[in-house]
Amino acid sequence: MYWLVLVLSGVLEAVWATALGRSEGFTRLAPTIVFGVALAASMGGLAFAMRSLPVGTAYAVWVGIGAALTAGYAMWTGQEPLSAVRVLLLVGIVGCVVGLKLTH
Repeated sequence: MYWLVLVLSGVLEAVWATALGRSEGFTRLAPTIVFGVALAASMGGLAFAMRSLPVGTAYAVWVGIGAALTAGYAMWTGQEPLSAVRVLLLVGIVGCVVGLKLTH
């Protein structure tokens, strides 16, 4: 249960990070609202997961999922350049997240 909440919170981290970029400094209402809701839910889920998981592991997994999804989405939408090296490095992040789960 804690791991599932942690993964979903990592996904929400990607949502709030993307919404933050689209809010244009909190001048656009809809992305600003998405940012606030996703941020609160993401942090709440991280806090819940830390009830059972060590802080270092939980935080690394949360950040890794959020960073990989945010960068992957930006490449998929053309906001950032796509290259084999970038994809390989993101796969490495995901691999490290999986490794942390397997060694817990």
